[in-house]
Amino acid sequence: MAERLAEELGGDRVLYVATAVLGDDPDLRRRVALHRVRRPAGWGTVEAGDLARVPHEAPSWDAVLLDSLTLWVSARLFSVGEEETLRAFDGFLHEISALPTPFVLVGDEVGLGVVPEGEAARAFRDALGLVNQRAAAAAEEVHLCVAGVGVRIK
Repeated sequence: MAERLAEELGGDRVLYVATAVLGDDPDLRRRVALHRVRRPAGWGTVEAGDLARVPHEAPSWDAVLLDSLTLWVSARLFSVGEEETLRAFDGFLHEISALPTPFVLVGDEVGLGVVPEGEAARAFRDALGLVNQRAAAAAEEVHLCVAGVGVRIK
């Protein structure tokens, strides 16, 4: 759904911001390879664990698709903490709000299920929930994708 929205906004001039930190995970590497093949050939790609550079590259594109806030939070949360993660995201939102380039941000909703038993899992769920709330508050539109069906909720 996010890729379709980005394509509607930017055609073949979309910058895809990949936030995954690949490491040695073969399954994640396989998934990333499938994403690369599926994207239109004209789309640019930035692999960015740090979002600070994205606002500087965005004006060269007709739309930006950031996939995903979930992976970005998971890569940062336990190395820099929740407060710094939220501060960095707030700064990112502030910077992109001044740009004419439309952004599509993707984040998983992990708070719809049971409360995780482990402290680290609860910390992740809570931090991602705050990031998603801040993204939704700043967004003109918010869509929830359930079973592959997008539902506009804002």
